[in-house]
Amino acid sequence: MADRPDHGLLPGFAAADIETSGGARIHLRHAGQGLPLLLLHGNPQTHVCWHRIAPRLAEHFHVVAADLRGYGDSTGPDPSVTANYSFRAMAQDQVEVMRALGHERFFLAGHDRGARVGHRMALDHPERVLRLALLDILPTLHVWRNASAEWAMKSWHWVFMPQEGDLPETMLESVPARWYMERKIGKKGVGLSIFDPRAFEEYVRCFTRKTIRASCADYRAAATVDRAMDEADFAAGRRIACPTLVLFGGGSHTGEVFDDVTAVWRDYATDLVGDRLPCGHYVPEHAPDETLAWFLRFFGAGPA
Repeated sequence: MADRPDHGLLPGFAAADIETSGGARIHLRHAGQGLPLLLLHGNPQTHVCWHRIAPRLAEHFHVVAADLRGYGDSTGPDPSVTANYSFRAMAQDQVEVMRALGHERFFLAGHDRGARVGHRMALDHPERVLRLALLDILPTLHVWRNASAEWAMKSWHWVFMPQEGDLPETMLESVPARWYMERKIGKKGVGLSIFDPRAFEEYVRCFTRKTIRASCADYRAAATVDRAMDEADFAAGRRIACPTLVLFGGGSHTGEVFDDVTAVWRDYATDLVGDRLPCGHYVPEHAPDETLAWFLRFFGAGPA
């Protein structure tokens, strides 16, 4: 699309847009040869969040960095239908994207919302996900079951964005995108200095009415339909079966509130390794070297 600026953050990556059966058009960039590795971002970011490690990963893998439905330059169906933005719907998009690129089975790494999509995909499509890396999240079900005042003050958007009656959408649309982005991702004690200015500008550019409404639908789904799915799966004993890597920032709200994140995930995955990294929430941008080293070992392209 002509209105997409060339941010220059992913040199050598080809852009593509793929339509999915669920009414989404997924924007992505991809490069490299070898086994396929899908990278999924979180809120309120885009696929650009991987720019510090994706080019180096592309030396070993066919790297696909995609925008989730409704985020970035991807579009999605009607956000007034909550189920349209469930992690199940988002996972189905990405399965179809990878199939369109010629990959029936692949590695997957996700940060924040992208990691939640990865968790759901590993449950719904275990035959697709060879190995799974989850960055700086707790299982959605565990978060809702263990909410506290400390968690709520650090994760206020979890209870604000799902509100009904167009309340969060109207409020988020009423402030400048740059003003909101500075406050949302400029975490206390970390700030904005960890972000490449070009990446930050991409996050601001993409924080449009379309993204606001899709992301509120995403959080609304997490509090309702996703939570119901997770309750049913957990009660039935369904767990992530593939090898799983959990990385989290020791200075993030995830690490500060829940402490031993890896221990929590052992109730949700059968084959797991994990590590606390010296960073905040935005792991791929704040600790790219540590993240890359773990990915190369875990996905089989580096020393064991």
